[in-house]
Amino acid sequence: MASPLLDTLPLGFPWVTVDPFLFCVHHDDAYPAGNERLGPAASLAGRQMGQDFEGKDGWRMYHGETVPGFPQHPHRGFETVTLARRGLIDHSDSLGASARFGEGDAQWLTAGAGVVHSEMFPLLNPHQPNPVELFQIWLNLPAADKLAPPHFSMLWNQDIPRCAFTDEAGRGTEVTVVAGQLAGRRAPSPPPRSWASRPDSDVAIWTIRMEAGAVWTLPPAANPRANRTLYFFRGESLRVADQPIRSHLAMALRSDVAVRLEAEGACEVLMLQGRPIGEPVVQHGPFVMNSRAEIQQAFMDYQRTGFGGWPWRTDDPVHGRDPERFARHADGRDERSTR
Repeated sequence: MASPLLDTLPLGFPWVTVDPFLFCVHHDDAYPAGNERLGPAASLAGRQMGQDFEGKDGWRMYHGETVPGFPQHPHRGFETVTLARRGLIDHSDSLGASARFGEGDAQWLTAGAGVVHSEMFPLLNPHQPNPVELFQIWLNLPAADKLAPPHFSMLWNQDIPRCAFTDEAGRGTEVTVVAGQLAGRRAPSPPPRSWASRPDSDVAIWTIRMEAGAVWTLPPAANPRANRTLYFFRGESLRVADQPIRSHLAMALRSDVAVRLEAEGACEVLMLQGRPIGEPVVQHGPFVMNSRAEIQQAFMDYQRTGFGGWPWRTDDPVHGRDPERFARHADGRDERSTR
């Protein structure tokens, strides 16, 4: 039988993705203690402020000037899925919605017809380091949904399934199911116009944590047409279908067969899976459409409407020192994390 491992590529910045995914990046920053403005209590000298991606001293300001993160910027035609593994993210948008999430939560934002949002990383602890680790994944929308109304869903830590498995030697594997289902457990629902909301799309977003020496078999996808990619981002060596794989590699796998994984040390892997949309993709910066004319229209619409304008006093709002995680939606709904 042919190997289920189709190809490998090094993890760059961003990571290589395939249809229906457009983009994936892993942010992992060892921020120091925070100052009175919730930024780093450290010198910013030697950084290219506004474009700080170097990783000096183990952390980045990104596009932030005071607080690290991404001040207001527009999107149209796709979705962002943000997995906040450590630290906090403050969301604000052009619809007037806001959220603070992190510590295992995820946010799923359908940009659709257009939204402006900011994503800032407030450093709340003034006495201890403030590590922030997250994945941001862009999932495409089919033409029929590219102009859907903007919408975001919060997937709180306590609602995201963690599936635990133990091999014959007693070593453990834990799979966090942000999208899709595994072992009879299903992730919280994505937004209603998401590609992932279609039952036959077989979209799955999982993180897989394996103890040293653990063996676990990745089951086949429900839809044999699904594309499947594993990103080995933490650990030294992983055997995939008995082939040794070094760290920081992306692996394209057949999705219609089970694949044996064996961790030669403690390992972590991200899996992205989904049936391809199979439509033309034309991207220019923050807009992803099906044609050049639609991209031009997106720029004209943004210049004309600002996708609702920006109702916040600053381009980079943060939501105070209270660490409670919350979401306030544009329709007035208010959510709170319970863990």
